Amino acid sequence: MIQKQTHRYSFLILPIIYIIDSALIYFFVNRFHFNQSINHFIVIIASWFFISYFTKYYQVYRYTRPAEIISKSIKQITIFNLAIGNYFHFYASQISNHNLLNNILILNALIVLAKLLIYILLKVYRNMGGNVRLFVIAGHNSETEKFKELMARRVDFGYRFMAFFDSKENDDYDFSELKNYLLKEDVDVVFCSLKECSDAQIKDIITFADDHFIKVKFIPDNKEILGRNLKIEHFDYFHILSTSKTPLDKPVNQIIKRIFDIIFSLLVIIFVLSWLIPLVGILIKLESKGNIFFTQKRNGINYEPFYCYKFRSMRPNDLADKKQVSKDDARITKIGRILRKTSIDELPQFFNVLKGDMSVVGPRPHMVKENERFLKQVDKFMGRHYVKPGVTGLAQVKGYRGEVKTTEDITNRVKYDLHYIENWSFWLDIKIIIFTVLDVIRGDEKAY
Repeated sequence: MIQKQTHRYSFLILPIIYIIDSALIYFFVNRFHFNQSINHFIVIIASWFFISYFTKYYQVYRYTRPAEIISKSIKQITIFNLAIGNYFHFYASQISNHNLLNNILILNALIVLAKLLIYILLKVYRNMGGNVRLFVIAGHNSETEKFKELMARRVDFGYRFMAFFDSKENDDYDFSELKNYLLKEDVDVVFCSLKECSDAQIKDIITFADDHFIKVKFIPDNKEILGRNLKIEHFDYFHILSTSKTPLDKPVNQIIKRIFDIIFSLLVIIFVLSWLIPLVGILIKLESKGNIFFTQKRNGINYEPFYCYKFRSMRPNDLADKKQVSKDDARITKIGRILRKTSIDELPQFFNVLKGDMSVVGPRPHMVKENERFLKQVDKFMGRHYVKPGVTGLAQVKGYRGEVKTTEDITNRVKYDLHYIENWSFWLDIKIIIFTVLDVIRGDEKAY
């Protein structure tokens, strides 16, 4: 018997969002008191939904990150503003530019606030147990177990785990237990392990799920390939998976990041380092002989070497390029301990940023000697040199800064660095900078 899944009231969410956006745009048009405002409204609302189709403005899912929502909103609103600005210029020239600009800004603010409010309310509602999707997992291993734990931890995704069904490591195993379970229980999604299930089993699950209106999603257990950003290419009727470029491969993103680096580094150099360098320089000189700055060769983008600048925090020694700084390291001076604890010693790296050797945000550069060691220990270590190194980075705000004591430390650092590279956005950079500042204010136990 074919069983249709009940989708409760989720199907109403998108229409409600459409109605809210339409109401805001109608409110915007009505503020100008047109004689034929309904005609203007039809043109403008049609433009809004036409643009949203190409910007994918309404393609927001349970797992969509806030930064992605903001990015979509900015893209949608920017194009929409240009469209209605030109429309009013040609067809409603009696409206003053000042009045039009004020009302456009009000509309923009209301639309973004409404979008974020709906997103937050849905997250809260799912945290309270509403708007839930029930799921089972076909194939049991360490990766699918981690996925189950993730879904349990991220209640705001709105998924509730029901059961595991093992493939029994047998190509002939037809998941009969899974099918019987799906017939009895109101399951919404089957997450299928690509590693544990054979092609025949996957095909069987898809056919059965399609017949009973159940969605099938796949867990990519093969992280070496499927864990990367992939895109589908169409060679006639063949569908080919290929690794896609990272966001920073796009010239427009490179330009945005570089402009931000230049502006941010100039602000730090002019308003902070201009008076901080003489002050710190005097304190360093008073305590020990040697240069104010410490320069060290490190590997940057494409593993190219560059000289990284820091305030000197240690006494001159022969181990500076060979040995990592450890807690209570005897080489650190008294003023150096303060500089390192507050991360002030890193500020001269903004000269590296201005020069183009580094970025404000990116994977932290290591000593050349350490890179040679980590290269042998960690898979995909070279991937972190695909972009410019940063003054701060995602791994650092996630707790993996400073001395590398265990293999797990460097493995997790690389994991976060690669995640940053594959998922870069301007808003992610801003978020990392904010968390870095908060860490400096709170103090970090690994800052020594």
